[in-house]
Amino acid sequence: MKPEDLYRIRDFVPDFDAIAAEFVERSRAFSANASVLADVRYGTRPREILDVILPENQKTGAPLHVFVHGGYWRSGEKENYHFVAAPVLATGAVAAIVEYDLMPGERLGVLVDQVRRAVLWLERHAGDFGADPRRLTVSGHSAGAHLASFLAAIGPQETAATLLPSPRGLLLLSGIYDLSDIPHSFLRNEAEMTVAEATAWSPLTSTQLPCPMRIIAFGGEETRPFNEQASAFDMRLNVQGCASELLPIPGLNHMNVVLDLADPDGQLGSRLAMMVASS
Repeated sequence: MKPEDLYRIRDFVPDFDAIAAEFVERSRAFSANASVLADVRYGTRPREILDVILPENQKTGAPLHVFVHGGYWRSGEKENYHFVAAPVLATGAVAAIVEYDLMPGERLGVLVDQVRRAVLWLERHAGDFGADPRRLTVSGHSAGAHLASFLAAIGPQETAATLLPSPRGLLLLSGIYDLSDIPHSFLRNEAEMTVAEATAWSPLTSTQLPCPMRIIAFGGEETRPFNEQASAFDMRLNVQGCASELLPIPGLNHMNVVLDLADPDGQLGSRLAMMVASS
């Protein structure tokens, strides 16, 4: 009998494939009725692109919200997460979904750098889309939450001179904040993360920087690492003097939490809208 791997999400979510297919279908339907600027380039590499989704009757100086998708660093496509923009557009804000390279073709440090550069690019060009760069917020799910956390953090091997954006709020959903088990998990042959990478890019051993609002959210039905690491990360943030809110969502797992995030009336979707509107 194979040992239980608490990171293999599909073993704990019976309708994993159905929910993943729902992401795709709901994003396709959402995009068909939205104003989408697709494949806007923030860098020179093929996957250094992002999609900008504009609200109806947009007002100048609108908030700007960025979403970073998950996929355990080795999968995921931005267009399959357009539906997450629904609560954002409901506030009159501009939404952006960023893309980045995937492991094992590229190393983890490249992915961290790409997400940072994408958000920095959006800060510089926010006015091109009618948004106010001072009203920037970011959310991310799973590996995307991990990557988004480094928009306001410095890894143990980085210097204090690292160029970072200035988000007003971060909503980190179902993130992995201690990577030490990942090189030994089922991902060893899929992401090929090294022990050195796990050491260099674990939020729990990184220097966290001030951010006006951090929400550390997770589903109550997630496996133990996601529950425990969310609590540990929230505690580390508070020890380092960074305000944060721990937000467990009862009854939801690692997949359907995204459906709740995309629902303007959901617990996560309404919190996302509040964060965006108050930025």
